[in-house]
This record gives sequence, structure tokens and C-alpha cells, in this order.
Amino acid sequence: MSYLQNQISAFKSSVNSSAGKVANKRTAGATATAGPSSAPSRPSGSNQNDLKRKRPEPANIVYSQPANTGSGKSIMTNIVYITDWLKDASEKRKAPKTLKEIIDFSSIPGITEEQVRNIGRILMTHDKVKYDPEGDGGKGTYSYRPLHDIQSADRLLGYLQSQPTFKGLSVRHLKDGWLESADAIDDLELQGKLLVTRNKKDNQAKMVWPDDPSLGFAIDEEFQNIWHKIKLPEPAALADELEREGLTPANKSRAVKAKVVKQEKKTKKPRKGGKTTNVHMAGVLRDYSHLKK
Repeated sequence: MSYLQNQISAFKSSVNSSAGKVANKRTAGATATAGPSSAPSRPSGSNQNDLKRKRPEPANIVYSQPANTGSGKSIMTNIVYITDWLKDASEKRKAPKTLKEIIDFSSIPGITEEQVRNIGRILMTHDKVKYDPEGDGGKGTYSYRPLHDIQSADRLLGYLQSQPTFKGLSVRHLKDGWLESADAIDDLELQGKLLVTRNKKDNQAKMVWPDDPSLGFAIDEEFQNIWHKIKLPEPAALADELEREGLTPANKSRAVKAKVVKQEKKTKKPRKGGKTTNVHMAGVLRDYSHLKK
């Protein structure tokens, strides 16, 4: 018993010493936390996110297609704006423009006299600009040059009749210089002076050709009534009638009948050069080869 008691007392003493060491460590840790710290305090995760510098979100810019600002420093860029402006002025029946008016419209920042002269030279030879050297008292004026210089019904008829071939004119090309041509085309069609093709969707004129009203022939009303009284057979009945006569209707494809090929029966040829057996019994066995089919 004395041995067991010694073991128990030794175990209790070790437990007590361990508990004292743990308590001392906790007290020292609490003292260090409560005291002033020489190291700077670090912000929490949320504060770090708040203190981070926010980058501006990039805009969805398509650099291959720059923004249309209405003007630019490039001369050729401004030539496009100038021709569109002259076209708009022509459609509104405004007077031709001088070079000064054109430069004022373009509003090129810091334009020089050399650039002004270059713009004037380019417009003089431009295929969409008509230059009049006598305009504005000899200073020269500029106006839009349409695909066809036609702005009246008489000019339209004169242009179509002057063509060496019976070639029509696209209404879309005609409206490039005469935006209000639709009413004149309708009137000329009613007078029998124009042949017009139209779009099925909106019935707008698409192409025009010259026509001669003197070639029109009036048919007597009696013949018109006789013509309209003739009844045409129904399409289904007409197709049946053609098939009865051995004709194929145009709306049916002619089916080619395949020829029936008769297959000949193959007859088995007698075997030649076979090996003869049972030679030693030739006098006993009978020959039935003549009975083969």
C-alpha cells in the first residue's frame, strides 16, 4: 500500500505544478495585451478594402470606330462632312456655297491658309461636288453633284429618251438629286409616258422606262365583254385533260420510268475434269449421269 500511496502523491504534485505554470502564462499574456504596444496597429480586413484606392471602371470604347464628333483635324475627314452638308443644302433648294461658308461650317480648329487652299482644290476636283468659277461674282461657288442632274419631269423624259438603248433608270439613283420625284413618276405613269416597276412590299417605284402613249390601243367594249365571258377551265381539270391526251402538265415533273430488266436463269454447267472414284466397281455400279437436269 505504501507504494501506491507514493505514486498517487507524486501524480498530484505534478498536476499542481503544471496548473501553476499554465496560470502564470495566462497572466503574462494578459499583461502584455493590456500594456502599450510599440508595433503599429494593423487595420482589419474590411478597413483594408475601404482604404484601397478604387480604380475607375473602364468605359466600353471601340477604338476601331472613333466617335463621330462632327469635325476633325484631318482634311479628308472634313471633306466627307462638307459633301454631306452640300447634299442637304441641295435637297432644301439652297444656293451654292462659297469657300468661306464651307470653312465656317467645318469649324476646323487652328486652320491655316494653306489648309484652306487645299480644301478648295480638293472640292474643285471632287466627283460629288460641282464647282462654278463664275459664282459669287467670280469668286467661285460649290454645290452637290448628284448621280443624275434631273429635277423635273421634262428632264426625266428627256434623259430616258436620249439613251441609245432601252435602258431603265433606278429610282434610288434618281432620288439622289431629286428627292420629291415620286409624285412626278406617278403622274407620268398615269399619262402613259413611263413604264414603272414597283416593290411588292410598299408599292414604291423601283425602276422607270420611257413609254409612248401613242402606241396605246383602245379596245371596243363589246370585244372586252366577249373576252371576259370566256371561262377558263379549272387548273386541276386542265391538268387531268392534258394527262388524258398523253401530255404532261408544265407544273408536274415528268417521271422517267425505269426499265425492268429480266434476269436470265443461270444453268449449272456440268463438271469437267472431275476425279473419278470407285473405278474398281465399274462393273457393279450403274451410270445415272444422263438423268441430271
